[in-house]
Amino acid sequence: MNTKNLTLIIVIAAILLLGGCGCSGYNKMVGLDQNVKGKWGNVQSEYQRRSDLIPNLVNTVKGAANFEQETLTKVIEARSKATSVNINAGDLTPEKLAQFQQAQGELSSALSRLLVTVERYPELKANQNYLNLQSQLEGTENRIKVSRNDFNASVQEYNTVVKSFPNTLFAGMFGFKEKGFFAAEPGADKAPEVKF
Repeated sequence: MNTKNLTLIIVIAAILLLGGCGCSGYNKMVGLDQNVKGKWGNVQSEYQRRSDLIPNLVNTVKGAANFEQETLTKVIEARSKATSVNINAGDLTPEKLAQFQQAQGELSSALSRLLVTVERYPELKANQNYLNLQSQLEGTENRIKVSRNDFNASVQEYNTVVKSFPNTLFAGMFGFKEKGFFAAEPGADKAPEVKF
């Protein structure tokens, strides 16, 4: 066998090897990308559930005599802002995810203030509709946390594959970019101060 034929065989073998790695890596990235998109859909679904519960909660609280209108207005405004921030599952950049998370955080904060304010209204705290809605909101917050954790786990797996060699060679060519995570809220690293 002459050198020309041996060189040709080596080149063909290298092309086949790279092609095989590329196909395998591409298929894995597609599968992981679809998993991230599915987990993102779950996160959005849980946030939507919370958003759907808020008008019922606000209407129930409105029925309480002399309830602070400003608190209700802030919840309604925060809900409106949170539902206006939409992110396409194919474009989960860290910046867009941070924007979404900020809007949802503002809604969580407004809801917390509402629930604290309700403590001053014993007749409202005894209202069965309010108690049911509060229980549903607590359950929804737990589901949101689980969905966010599942999403972060799927993003970590996706990002690891996309940034690993040799997949990193093909990821850019095929449009697979690193995706963002949900992060802790600012100040979450400090323990709350409890005063009696």
